[in-house]
Amino acid sequence: MSDEIEFKLTEDEAWVLFEFVRRFSDTDRLSIEDQAEQRALWNLCCIFEKTLHRAQDNSYEEFIAQRRDRLRDEL
Repeated sequence: MSDEIEFKLTEDEAWVLFEFVRRFSDTDRLSIEDQAEQRALWNLCCIFEKTLHRAQDNSYEEFIAQRRDRLRDEL
């Protein structure tokens, strides 16, 4: 597996994101039901933008495809 990345969330962000992901897990539907979910997702995106770095040796699309391949369950 790849290197681990650590980041911090507020307890409120963690609970709101947990509920968002739990609801998706139960329903297979992604939908914003409260503006707080949107805010928590924006905050998480900002954390990722500050934390994640990649080499510029291939296109972003190739890079994401490789990461998806590595993360996907084996058949």
